[in-house]
Amino acid sequence: MGEKLADLEYQPGFGNHFSSEAIAGALPRDQNSPLVCPLGLYAEQISGTSFTSPRKLNQRSWLYRIKPSVTHEPFKPRVPAHTRLVSEFDASNSRTNPTQLRWRPEDVPDSPTDFVDGLYTVCGAGSSFLRHGFAIHMYTANKGMKDSAFCNADGDFLFVPQAGRVWIETECGRLLVSPGEIAVIPQGFRFSIDLLDGKSRGYVAEIYGAHFQLPDLGPIGANGLAAPRDFLAPTAWFEEGLRPDYTIVHKFGGELFTAKQDFSPFNVVAWHGNYVPYKYDLHKFCPYNTVLVDHGDPSVNTVLTAPTDKPGVALLDFVIFPPRWLVAEHTFRPPYYHRNCMSEFMGLIYGAYEAKADGFLPGGASLHSCMTPHGPDTTTYEATIARVNAMAPSKLTGTMAFMFESALIPRVCHWALESPFLDHDYYQCWIGLKSHFSRISLNETNIESTEKKNEASE
Repeated sequence: MGEKLADLEYQPGFGNHFSSEAIAGALPRDQNSPLVCPLGLYAEQISGTSFTSPRKLNQRSWLYRIKPSVTHEPFKPRVPAHTRLVSEFDASNSRTNPTQLRWRPEDVPDSPTDFVDGLYTVCGAGSSFLRHGFAIHMYTANKGMKDSAFCNADGDFLFVPQAGRVWIETECGRLLVSPGEIAVIPQGFRFSIDLLDGKSRGYVAEIYGAHFQLPDLGPIGANGLAAPRDFLAPTAWFEEGLRPDYTIVHKFGGELFTAKQDFSPFNVVAWHGNYVPYKYDLHKFCPYNTVLVDHGDPSVNTVLTAPTDKPGVALLDFVIFPPRWLVAEHTFRPPYYHRNCMSEFMGLIYGAYEAKADGFLPGGASLHSCMTPHGPDTTTYEATIARVNAMAPSKLTGTMAFMFESALIPRVCHWALESPFLDHDYYQCWIGLKSHFSRISLNETNIESTEKKNEASE
């Protein structure tokens, strides 16, 4: 593994048209599909959008490989079946539930479990068959994928590791993704996950019929938030030789199928295009924040967005809450109480979240659905207002929380609602909120107190 890490290289940029060769001269120079490719390779295109999508939206890459990916036996339903993956949400596999939900971190199992077996759906909406919707999964794993690769035909995967580094081999090259970083594997790419620390746990967002893009910055201007240059695509790397009984695990309509082949799918010697896996370090995010009054809307912390046809409305936003300075005057600085037309699934990578002093743990999750009220817990609220006369600038440190936010209303899977890690006492974090109502305003009380102090001094 040390050798792998030593020769790992990336190409910077978001949405770029990349070119990469593991052997010089492997890329055709004048066309995409010559009669005979350099080095006797096969040309194969992978398309992430329709051929006739507008040029600015069109995504595709050309792969030059030792053997084409079509060389495999017929797909068969995976045995045993994976019963906790969902891509079409209805009453047969999930339920609507407007209650605020929170889950404690799930334990990594003792029995051998790779990424595929450890992946399970928590909630989602829509349908991969109709090419519109999303799913939110979590995973726990304690072993790498041996002699097998995974392919998601349903949509894009956004990985958020919470514990344990993951080594992802893809057809375009290799990615090392640590907690505090994310990776996106677009629809259709084959990949395999190994674990560098023995165990791993994390979150996965999946989107159907769309791809992630950088949000528009609007009045912020040309810079800030996630910089395009900080996104890293892999460089070409390949495996050759026989790999008897290599298994391709194909996710199609939420079901898993397998096909056997006698070679590694990571046999791409060169490639070029703009449809490619990539990673991003969340610590490079440049947050913008309030500098006078009021708490800013969380949308200002959007890293990636998958838009809908309706302007400003997201199929799924990926939003983070990183370390940052809090300087607002006369302001309740934690997130305000609110009800939202969007639905919010939150996770915590490390540290503590500013609005939840108790119970929201790294590796855990919460779901606040459309128009369900939520906000700071009692402990956070009382501690904040107690500092009303001592609100100096302060810096949030040692924390990284995130949110998957969608305009669609999620249905929650049965097993998530029946999980032993579901926190049935979550609602109690708000029960202690008491009335501070007084017919005398706080400002009037402060004025009266000041006048009394002045009279005493005279």
